[in-house]
Amino acid sequence: MVLSEVEITKPDSASATTRVLLNGDISMAVETQALGAENNLCSMYEEKVRPCIDLIDSLRALGVEQDLALPAIAVIGDQSSGKSSVLEALSGVALPRGTGIVTRCPLVLKLKKLVNEDEWRGKVSYQDIEMEISDASEVEKEVSKAQNVIAGEGMGISHELISLEISSPHVPDLTLIDLPGITRVAVGNQPADIGRQIKALIKKYINKQETINLVVVPSNVDIATTEALSMAQEVDPEGDRTIGILTKPDLVDRGTEDKVVDVVRNLVCHLKKGYMIVKCRGQQDIQDRLSLAEALQREKAFFEDHPHFRNLLEEGRATVPCLAERLTTELIIHISKSLPLLENQIKESHQKITEELQKYGVDIPEEENEKMFFLIDKINAFNQDILALIQGEEIVGEEDTRLFTKLRKEFCKWSVLIEENFQKSYEIISRQVWKFECQFRGRELPGFVNYKTFETIVKQQIRTLEEPAVDMLHKVTDIVRMAFSDVSIKNFEEFFNLHRTAKELGDT
Repeated sequence: MVLSEVEITKPDSASATTRVLLNGDISMAVETQALGAENNLCSMYEEKVRPCIDLIDSLRALGVEQDLALPAIAVIGDQSSGKSSVLEALSGVALPRGTGIVTRCPLVLKLKKLVNEDEWRGKVSYQDIEMEISDASEVEKEVSKAQNVIAGEGMGISHELISLEISSPHVPDLTLIDLPGITRVAVGNQPADIGRQIKALIKKYINKQETINLVVVPSNVDIATTEALSMAQEVDPEGDRTIGILTKPDLVDRGTEDKVVDVVRNLVCHLKKGYMIVKCRGQQDIQDRLSLAEALQREKAFFEDHPHFRNLLEEGRATVPCLAERLTTELIIHISKSLPLLENQIKESHQKITEELQKYGVDIPEEENEKMFFLIDKINAFNQDILALIQGEEIVGEEDTRLFTKLRKEFCKWSVLIEENFQKSYEIISRQVWKFECQFRGRELPGFVNYKTFETIVKQQIRTLEEPAVDMLHKVTDIVRMAFSDVSIKNFEEFFNLHRTAKELGDT
């Protein structure tokens, strides 16, 4: 049976067609359809990924992270662990390198994958400065310059963020926070407590439950002894939000490759998110001016040809491209889990701030005639609150008490004091009355006491109550004055003269 020529249209392009001769071999048609489906899936993935990451980046740029923890991937590692090499490989640009502390400020690396565009764009932002970058080779210089501005020309560190945004068709959709490498001993002009400062800065980020900890460890180092992994395990003992990245596999001693494979396969120091292994540019490669694109090709060839590590490549645990895909997936999952909680936190904060703003009222108008009406409204509101206070109808919070209730409690204490005083003086009064009956009764009718005698007895009682009565008066006055002052603060706090006048009236 002879099959005719069939035209297949690619799903991602209505105009482009592929003519396939179906004369017994339909594999090309299947591959073409699969390619179209893959392109559609990639398109759908990008549509979901980019908005999530952009949302978190926008919140971070607005300073929301000062009050609320945002989902993020924090990159940590000991000095010379290969952190910068991993970030270079992911971003496609060279970052500051050298000996000692190279990363001296937290660097927010925002990678944006461009679709249907070939242009490379970069931007460095810090403090009130924004620097557009048109050439990838300028990134290292601009980041170093930003660090010097923020942390000084020496070797000190700062908690202030530097933002590096890179848009390119060759980067993954990903946002990472690069943190200073962990050091133990101060050298040169470094502060004596530089190690403590760096650990405090790192803990500021990795302590947050919203942060995924990306721990970078050289393959030729015993992973159990690394400070970075120890710090990550301290804040995440179950390994729920920690990913291990092994670097420098080419430096592994011969005969110890199986141990590295066991670590990557999560058989040594268990992490729920597991491990990846990558081979990035070394210092010699940089001196030989090996491009990042060539480095990726050499990395793939290294794992394909390695007798022990090739299996890790087949399992999707090796190379920078696999790492980029893994990190993007992890970040999106993490953001999706965190967004509902973050939304509730923002709503609660918004409601709290709105209520606080309402206490201050509206802005003062600029027109003179409107200012008069504004003043009248403020005084009327004050009078209404005072009237409510006098009538015992003021609005109070759940933990507060109305003025009349406070006064009633004080008068109840006063009644108890009078009762106790009477009980103590009862026998004295009885003896004085009996003495009068026996010695001084004149023409008074039975049951009536002479007025002067009565006055003498009562004055003795009043004298004993005089000091408590004055204290009672002061307490009640202070309570009323405080209530009056609270109303004045509520209405006139931002208007000093009005508040002072109202306070003076309340004190008189």
